[in-house]
Amino acid sequence: MSSLWGSKKDRQDGDEGVQEDHSSSGNTQGRNSRDEPTERTRLLNNPSRPPNSDGYLAPDDPAVSPYNLWSVRFLRTFTVLFLMISFLWWVLLFVSIFVSPPGLHTRGSGFFDFAYTSLTIGNLLVAIIFFAVPAKALRITLAITAGLLAIDMIIILAVPRIRLEEGWVGIASVIWAFVIGVWCVITDRVVAWGKKEEEERLTGRPETRRTLKEWLAVLLATILTVLFIIITVLMTSTLAIRARDSTLKMYGDRILVDGDKYAVHLACVGNVTDTHGNKYPTIMLEAGEDPSEYDFEHWAYAAYQNGTIDRFCYWDRPGYAWSDNAPSPHSAGMSADALSEALAKAGEEGPWILVAAGTGSIVSRIFSARHVKQVTGIMLVDPLHEDLLHRIASPTRGFYLWAWGIISPLGIERLGGALFKGRTREDRVYGRNAYQSGKYIKAQLQENLVADSLSKNEVSSSRNIQSADTPLVIISSKEKCRTDEEWERKQKDLTTLTDNLVAWEMPQAPHQVWRTLEGRSMMEKSLKKLVKAAAKANLPPIDAE
Repeated sequence: MSSLWGSKKDRQDGDEGVQEDHSSSGNTQGRNSRDEPTERTRLLNNPSRPPNSDGYLAPDDPAVSPYNLWSVRFLRTFTVLFLMISFLWWVLLFVSIFVSPPGLHTRGSGFFDFAYTSLTIGNLLVAIIFFAVPAKALRITLAITAGLLAIDMIIILAVPRIRLEEGWVGIASVIWAFVIGVWCVITDRVVAWGKKEEEERLTGRPETRRTLKEWLAVLLATILTVLFIIITVLMTSTLAIRARDSTLKMYGDRILVDGDKYAVHLACVGNVTDTHGNKYPTIMLEAGEDPSEYDFEHWAYAAYQNGTIDRFCYWDRPGYAWSDNAPSPHSAGMSADALSEALAKAGEEGPWILVAAGTGSIVSRIFSARHVKQVTGIMLVDPLHEDLLHRIASPTRGFYLWAWGIISPLGIERLGGALFKGRTREDRVYGRNAYQSGKYIKAQLQENLVADSLSKNEVSSSRNIQSADTPLVIISSKEKCRTDEEWERKQKDLTTLTDNLVAWEMPQAPHQVWRTLEGRSMMEKSLKKLVKAAAKANLPPIDAE
């Protein structure tokens, strides 16, 4: 009995000792867990994910993730934050293409700022979507993009004309794009390190395998970043061409207007007065759909050399040739006001004989109505009638211009012309390829947006206050009139702008009448008649005595 009792007691004492040992062991483990918490403690003690026999998790266990590290989670949070900031900036730049917010107007097109921000968003989206699948190929392509963006940043900051056109908005956009490019490289590298670190600690070795899904993700991410490299190369090349074009010398001056928001190019040729001190009338050229320097000014210079005219001036509307883009929206009346301000700052006082072509005739008619005493004659070459402004205001044309502007920073056509067709700086700034520049596209888009509203109201009002005594010449394209009956009817209506019609001529020529010998000859003869009529109309009255 005693032995039996003793053995029972011994077992009880042993059980109590074991319980005490387990209790003390559990307390020690609890204290150690509280004293030395790690990011893996919770995972290894999670009964829903039992470890292998060797104490490690399986390589395919979802708990084996770089997201376990606070540094990785920190990078992802800030990447999402940067994406939100970039998207808000992108929306603001998108709106500024159509309506310029105060302080955000740039003298350039605004399409470059938008393009850089779009590239920034693309890099951030790739970084977020493929965040947990880092790859060396992805880091290399992102690094190449960041290097190209660094070159863009240097070009914009180093070339005065580009720096002036892009302004602080463009500079901030390209710097932000560069910073985000570097950030994405660093993020991918840190995630790769975190992934390896977690695999070593939780599975005992770094994982060298990839699932099919991961390989597809790496392939897609690499394709996208290679596409970003191509886009950045094109943008960098276009910037280099712009830097080259900025060295082209211009005749005349760039004059700040509209509260110094932008500058327009104005040039004058000839003497102001004759040898007796009498003022010559100044021919004021207003080009149509192309810059004044492209053919139109050449015709005027030939007339000047022939002695038909003694003096002429020409300018570039905002966005054309050497002129900056104006804030949006921008109407024909605003262009007329910009011309008035530029002439006043240049000390040009007239009297003016206005010679305008195509869409430029809208600006000249508004200018004439607002300077009745200074304008002594008007010559319109195949002019656009206000009732036909809807043709340049169509939504389809507007969308096409916007889409063309969005891809204009790539400069595909400009680069092709420079590399394979021998296009020169003159071609790109004011010649046959001027239509490819972002500034020109922005100017065309501005005309499109308000042509059938603001501009139409302005030119219609100007018709009501136009002086009826002003000598008028209309030269219409016979080819255009033959193929467009409505155009011909409106040309006839324009001959009634004033009561003093000097001539209505219809040479066998296209819309750009001055591009044929017959058209140039008829324009020069008609201009000579207009100069004489203007001089006669402005003679002082003869004293009856």
